[in-house]
Amino acid sequence: MATAPYEARRGELTTYFDRTAVEAWARLTSDAPVSRVRATVRAGRDAMRANLLSWLPDDLTGARLLDAGCGTGALAVEAARRGAEVVAVDVSPTLVGLARERLPASIGAGRIAFHVGDMLDPGLGRFDHVVAMDSLIHYRAADIVRALSILAERTDGSVLFTVAPRTALLTVMHAAGKLFPRGDRSPAIVPVTEGGLRRRILREPGLSGFSVMRSRRIDSGFYLSNAIELARVVPPPSAVPAGGLR
Repeated sequence: MATAPYEARRGELTTYFDRTAVEAWARLTSDAPVSRVRATVRAGRDAMRANLLSWLPDDLTGARLLDAGCGTGALAVEAARRGAEVVAVDVSPTLVGLARERLPASIGAGRIAFHVGDMLDPGLGRFDHVVAMDSLIHYRAADIVRALSILAERTDGSVLFTVAPRTALLTVMHAAGKLFPRGDRSPAIVPVTEGGLRRRILREPGLSGFSVMRSRRIDSGFYLSNAIELARVVPPPSAVPAGGLR
């Protein structure tokens, strides 16, 4: 079955997080007890979040960061504690509502502005860094690269994102539909190969100013995700002074 294009899949995700699996995801992203299967997913997500944060500067004072697909806001809070001005966006009003409810009384020197909407919305502005943790795993490779290109156009530093790696284990779990119980299973993830994705990135004109710098796979039971760092190596046009580079 062909994978739905970006816009259609985004609508499916909104429905899933707002109607189908609200309680399950609220519990998964909290400290509440969960099943052994979901415990592996929680541990994997925690490890992935820590990995992505480790690829960002320790001091983000004055930096503007987009948390693209912020969920309940855990990564946004940590980035704000480093001094970042965080724009946290998610398609799910329910998850954004939970993020606002869980916002600590103090987040240090940074700030967080929560938005409900599309992470690709140009109205969100320009950023030093973009982090898209597990928000592109439901899209086919062509849509992932298209999304990265749109994000990169407004990013001066790095774009950190995750994809679902095409491994034998993940392929079996995906085919069997056992990542979550049937009642609250999310829209299907789309496993991709890192090699194939890198080749697409190299061919994408909108990513010509970026290079793949690092990658790391997190494998925690029922959580498998591959992080990739795209870093700008060519200054954006807006940063080039009149008369060209000097």
